[in-house]
Amino acid sequence: MVNFAGMEFIFRFLPVFLIIYYVVPKRFRETVLLFGSIVFYAVGELLFIPVLLVATGLNFWLAKRKKKKQMMVIAIIIDVLILVVFKGLSVWVSSDLLPLGISFYMFKMISYQVDLYREEISPSPSLKNAALYFCMFPQVISGPIMRYEEGDFDFPRECSLEKFEDGLKYFIIGFGMKVLLADRLAIFWNDMQMIGFASISTPLAWLGAAAYSLRLYFDFWGYSLMAAGLSVMLGFPFIRNFNSPYGARSISEFYRRWHMTLGSWFRDYVYIPMGGSRVNKGRIVLNLLLVWLLTGIWHGSGVNYVIWGLLLGVLVVSEKLFTGKFLNKIPVLGNIYIIVLIPLTWVVFAINDLKELGTYFSRLFPFFGEVGGYINRSDFSNYLQTYGVLLTAGILLCIPGVSKLYEKYKKNILVSIMLVVLFWFSVYFLVSQAGNPFMYFKF
Repeated sequence: MVNFAGMEFIFRFLPVFLIIYYVVPKRFRETVLLFGSIVFYAVGELLFIPVLLVATGLNFWLAKRKKKKQMMVIAIIIDVLILVVFKGLSVWVSSDLLPLGISFYMFKMISYQVDLYREEISPSPSLKNAALYFCMFPQVISGPIMRYEEGDFDFPRECSLEKFEDGLKYFIIGFGMKVLLADRLAIFWNDMQMIGFASISTPLAWLGAAAYSLRLYFDFWGYSLMAAGLSVMLGFPFIRNFNSPYGARSISEFYRRWHMTLGSWFRDYVYIPMGGSRVNKGRIVLNLLLVWLLTGIWHGSGVNYVIWGLLLGVLVVSEKLFTGKFLNKIPVLGNIYIIVLIPLTWVVFAINDLKELGTYFSRLFPFFGEVGGYINRSDFSNYLQTYGVLLTAGILLCIPGVSKLYEKYKKNILVSIMLVVLFWFSVYFLVSQAGNPFMYFKF
């Protein structure tokens, strides 16, 4: 049931929960949401429900102590240790020992402690409101990492049919992205792994990199829209987590638009406290590399994640010190730079085995290794014929104007009819094939 794109969630948990949530008096809605969130998490991760509840109670209790700075530091140390211990257990003992969504709700707890200390939120949130912020089911698994003040937890929320409709539409769009695009493009990447990277041609290697990039994008953008849609249905504001990242003109801009809540979290709670850009150039370089190294380690334990994080760090530093001004002067060059470079970085992200990673890059760039362009020449045309429609649809949805077009016409009756068709078409595909879990669940 923890999978938003699952039949149990869509046709059992969600309708029952929403009916209860809207029927009870307003003063009881927070209680219903908190209880429903605990049930939601317990059904998927009953073994680890004590971790979530103990961490919630401990963070609330420490935030209430008088010595604010000392308590904040202690709370952050405890939160980081909990995260590190379970991440370590998942790597060295068993992946089953990683509580679902632990990175996301621990990050929310850390931001809560820091924002309280900075007096950016009410000095005395109630236990119910704090617990609701940490545990609310639309965000407890994979974010977005909403800040406490963004949710207006200390004020009564207004639910309306208009908000419900808007939230439902976001949910359906995200559901369609996940089931019709991300899951089907995942088959493409899985096929390439089964064939073996040593047996693919150079054109197919580039097509595979593009397909994986789109698969990852629509998997997580789809999840984020579903989570944001659920929150809007419950009376919370819409939290934007993606803003047409493939329309960016630099790596720095790309990651300001990609997983925006995670990027802003690292900026506000890691990069700026280390000095940010207010220090000398040498320290700026060190700060950026450390932040991106931490980002890579956060995503996974493999060496490839460290390489991926450091690679992005080096590219961001290069843009800040050298290439950024040049890319800004020639916008089209910046767009081409992103379209070519980002899929290559996702290949590093995707392949854990360094030998296999090297093989894949020897296919991407055959002049550095074996001549991959002459291996299995027909594979590119075969896969392009099979997945061409999906790839074209994915590329079109990457265009920044598409989201703006939807916002402009979302109240149109034809748009509503199309979304109804999209929903049931997605349900059909969901029940006709085994669904893949959202990729970011493992983080």
